[in-house]
Amino acid sequence: MRFLLDDEQREFARSLDAMLTASDTPAVVRAWAAGNHGPGRDLWARLAQAGVFALAISEAYEGVGPLPVELAVAFTELGRHAVPGPVVETVAAGVLLGGLGGAAAKEWLPRLASGAASATLRMDGYGPYALDADAVDAVFTVTGDELRLAPGPGTLSVSSDPARRLWRPGPGGELLASGPRVARAAGRAARWAAFATAAQSLGTGEALLRATVTYVKQRTQFGTAIGSFQAVKHRLADTLIGLEFARPLLYGAALALAGETPDAGAEVAAAKVTAGEAGYASARAALQLHGAVGYTQELDLSLWLRKARPLRDAWGTPGACRARVLADGPAASAARPPVSGDLAQ
Repeated sequence: MRFLLDDEQREFARSLDAMLTASDTPAVVRAWAAGNHGPGRDLWARLAQAGVFALAISEAYEGVGPLPVELAVAFTELGRHAVPGPVVETVAAGVLLGGLGGAAAKEWLPRLASGAASATLRMDGYGPYALDADAVDAVFTVTGDELRLAPGPGTLSVSSDPARRLWRPGPGGELLASGPRVARAAGRAARWAAFATAAQSLGTGEALLRATVTYVKQRTQFGTAIGSFQAVKHRLADTLIGLEFARPLLYGAALALAGETPDAGAEVAAAKVTAGEAGYASARAALQLHGAVGYTQELDLSLWLRKARPLRDAWGTPGACRARVLADGPAASAARPPVSGDLAQ
């Protein structure tokens, strides 16, 4: 199956690329890692003006969504430019609140859509941490069948990426909703979080591949550019194939989310594991082909290298995603015996 973006979607990607290129995102990432959130907040405001955070929020709450294809376009660009902060978690919190409705949705969703507020999210089954909880206006937590607004960021933990600060929210906080509807809304929010993370992984891998191709054309050994070596060509070709294979799976998952098909979870899981592994493989290739210089923090490449593995594991590890595909994918559905009464229908 072949997926093609329309003219408006391609222009959306170009406009985000131009804006982020002009924003000097490496400097923003370094400031964010150092605890200076000002440049990052300014960048988030520009992203909000471009409509990025409104894409998963319905018009009823002043959003423009749900538009999963456009969200894939946007988050691929965010990954390509290494935009810091809980951008995925803000989108997921919007999906969660939108699924629940009520006073909390009315209070927070218009603010999240417009960029007037930012949020992060921690849910059972996806680790004990909330990303960048010290830099947002709201920390939402889902524990069991309860949704709460955490009283503060909690306790800081160690992360392999200094620009991804992990916080363990403390207990308690304001109870916003409870009951089975929380679990249903949380499941949908987790699918959107995995989907957006897959798009980020794809963009991160593309940026790493582009930087590596540029480098191997310039770096010489024995008087020859190393990009002309057969082993290097093969490594880069394998990396490109992995990324290009992930792209249609990402857009296939977008269509499944848009239609809310029964196998949307499996489609998202397939995209997540494929894009995550492709992005991580691109990071490994970039590190090896850059040689010793690839290990230096002064090189901007390090900002992308440090993101690839956390993105691969966030909102669904490769093992968990593969298990989801096997359990809920089309092949599994076809293999299941019909439920009593199905044949009579």
